[in-house]
Amino acid sequence: MEIATSRPNFFGEIDCWAERTPLHEAASLGQALRLQQLIRSGASVNIVAVDSITPLHEACIQGQTQCVRLLLEAGAQVDIRTVHGSTALCNACAAGSPECIRLLLEYGAAANPTLTALTATPLHEACIRGSVECVQLMIAGGAQLEVFDIYFGTPLHAACMKQHVDCARALLSAGANVNAARFHETALHIAAKENNADLIEMLVALGAHVHARDNLGRKPIDYTSPGSPAALCLEFYESTPLSLQQLSRVAFRGPLGSRAEERVSKLNVSPRIISYLSYR
Repeated sequence: MEIATSRPNFFGEIDCWAERTPLHEAASLGQALRLQQLIRSGASVNIVAVDSITPLHEACIQGQTQCVRLLLEAGAQVDIRTVHGSTALCNACAAGSPECIRLLLEYGAAANPTLTALTATPLHEACIRGSVECVQLMIAGGAQLEVFDIYFGTPLHAACMKQHVDCARALLSAGANVNAARFHETALHIAAKENNADLIEMLVALGAHVHARDNLGRKPIDYTSPGSPAALCLEFYESTPLSLQQLSRVAFRGPLGSRAEERVSKLNVSPRIISYLSYR
């Protein structure tokens, strides 16, 4: 212990560490002037704390846009990971900060950092948070729609698990696979478990299979309570064929693939047909 406490803290190197520094504190609290003064006095913007958190991580998790800008302009490394595998972009998405996300992407942050056992992707974090604007920014930034997290599954699974209907709609509009499975469990299974009829309506309208079975052999309706909104909704869809409009939506999503709704708007067809094929 005497040897350990006698060692100095090192500043300026990614592979060295220090206790939480004044730079971390200023970044976290949004103290832009103080942060600027510390940077000008020679404090390293890439100093890491014992848990590998940098000032950029601190600023992003608190949504401190001005501090994020100062750190990036001073040379903060944009894709440094914490001991849990989170990047600054993961933190910005978890905080629901579109401004921080824009800055990080502008400075080259990876939209698809390699998954670890302890972290989700930035897109997953945005879906968990429930910020549709952040979800849309990540999609526009090239985030993969089908990336698979060990705990949540795909971003669509995460959005449905947290019952963020708008985020799920944004993913599906961008071309996410409505029938992607996590241990054979689809987003529709999750919507049924959450008793969310709005999610069920949207998923089925965009091609979710009401008879899909998970690894326990259960259909989505098997996770509902008799007479509940979710059960009544699924009972209807199990016994009633899809409408021509729903069948048409599913049919055009297949060949057009990712960003189907964006592409159909450019087809040489009437606005009424485009409206008929689009899910809003």
